[in-house]
Amino acid sequence: MAARKAYIVGVGMTAFTKPGNKDYPILGLEGAVKALIDAGLTYDDVDYAAAGYVYGDSTCGQRVLYQLGMTGIPIVNVNNNCSTGSSAFNLAANAVLAGQAECALAVGFEKMAPGSLSSAFTDRAAPMEGTMSQLFEIEGDKEYETEDFGPFAARIFGAAGLEYCEKYGATWDHIAEISAKNHRHSEKNPYAQFRATPSKEQVLKARKITREVTLPMCSPTSDGGAGVIVASEAFVKKHGLEDRAIELAGMGVATDSIRLYEDRSRIELAGADMSRRAAQIAYKQAGIQAKDVQVLELHDCFAPNELVTYPALGLCAEGEAHKLVEQKLNTYNDSGKGWVVNPSGGLESKGHPLGATGLGMIKYMVDQLRGDAGALQVKNVQHALTHNIGLGGSCVVTILKRPSFFKAGATNSAKRFGYNAGDQVKAITEEDLNKVKSKQFSDYLPADLE
Repeated sequence: MAARKAYIVGVGMTAFTKPGNKDYPILGLEGAVKALIDAGLTYDDVDYAAAGYVYGDSTCGQRVLYQLGMTGIPIVNVNNNCSTGSSAFNLAANAVLAGQAECALAVGFEKMAPGSLSSAFTDRAAPMEGTMSQLFEIEGDKEYETEDFGPFAARIFGAAGLEYCEKYGATWDHIAEISAKNHRHSEKNPYAQFRATPSKEQVLKARKITREVTLPMCSPTSDGGAGVIVASEAFVKKHGLEDRAIELAGMGVATDSIRLYEDRSRIELAGADMSRRAAQIAYKQAGIQAKDVQVLELHDCFAPNELVTYPALGLCAEGEAHKLVEQKLNTYNDSGKGWVVNPSGGLESKGHPLGATGLGMIKYMVDQLRGDAGALQVKNVQHALTHNIGLGGSCVVTILKRPSFFKAGATNSAKRFGYNAGDQVKAITEEDLNKVKSKQFSDYLPADLE
């Protein structure tokens, strides 16, 4: 019996914005509704759902999806720090791969508070207290001054960048160039929170958040929502979705190994080992190598993490990531060499609503493979990759490709949305909701789209 495969048939997302007045039920609903419209399906076609969010009470996923109907399907909520969105996708895809569902929905959303990330529960053990203690010990060994080093997450990734520079002769100019590159990419992304394009010099001179990390090198807190529909091959063909189906070629999920503590490495504290292992699993499943990928969304929560993750994903050898930056093999170029890394602008500029981030990455890569990415389109995309990491820790790497039965050129988001969803962002309407909601809809939970 042939192994089952999973295909992405619908994607949708909100614009990612600074924390505002929209509540999570509407943010999540917009992502789900757009994914259903993109797939040409209704909520009655969905037989499993996974919802991802970090900041919220229990069963927020039900609160979001009950606005589409109360169909009695399994709805599972997941919180895996910054990798929450991809973790929800992993659950939905595995439900299809295991034969538990023919059509599954992953939805992610986040309504965040302004400012740096903080714990919601200060009266109990912190999940990352071991990582924090290790960083403090290393900083003590380095005899750093006992100043206010800045937010903990920024310190972790800043320390990783500093270790890379110390070991391999790179400078913070390389890291600033990564940040400037990502901001340049976001200029043409209508979904991005920031579309300004600071130069490398401006990035270096900007306000410092830690000892080395400046403000443009940091992802902002954001509000947003995203949805992804996953289906079996039988479902795809039954519903005539060959013109939009993108195959899940490989998926790797990893957590921290003992190297997190034993190596006493700041790069390992930032999750390099679990990125490495998740990527190896995904490449093996897909039967490809890094050189076979053309475009990827990499978890650049802070610019140093992009640099230290290049070797973890196999884009270069250890110690050669800064050379990739110097040769501009991480952006659009006419040479046909390298990769376009973070065409969306990455977390630094497109935004980082934790529960939606990983699903947004998948949306961008599906658009690329369909040839529907508008101004962000990369030429001749055969394989695309997403890398979504959460300290504490979890890493999900996915590899996507066009299936053999894909109808090239037949898909166009304008046919489904009435506008090109790669180039424009519009909020959902009552008409949109009515197109996709279940027949088992209850007026007790009306969606306030205003």
